[in-house]
Amino acid sequence: MPVTVTFRMLKIGHKPYYRWLASPVTDTERGQAYPRTPLFDAHLDDPEFGYRFLMDEAAESGQLMATRTAWRACSHTGW
Repeated sequence: MPVTVTFRMLKIGHKPYYRWLASPVTDTERGQAYPRTPLFDAHLDDPEFGYRFLMDEAAESGQLMATRTAWRACSHTGW
């Protein structure tokens, strides 16, 4: 299926698509992903604990973050 037909069917503009294609991950998304990595690692080790414990584990590994940031990351991923 040609790309132009896909754009027309999905009602996507050409320019926004090619702008996204040039940089699929924004700086904001990249900045939000870094604090989540230690939380994810701590969750793999202890999946039964909540965001406060995971936040403490991340702090021990050197990634300090606000309580709200840890809560948002954990609630967004369903922990």
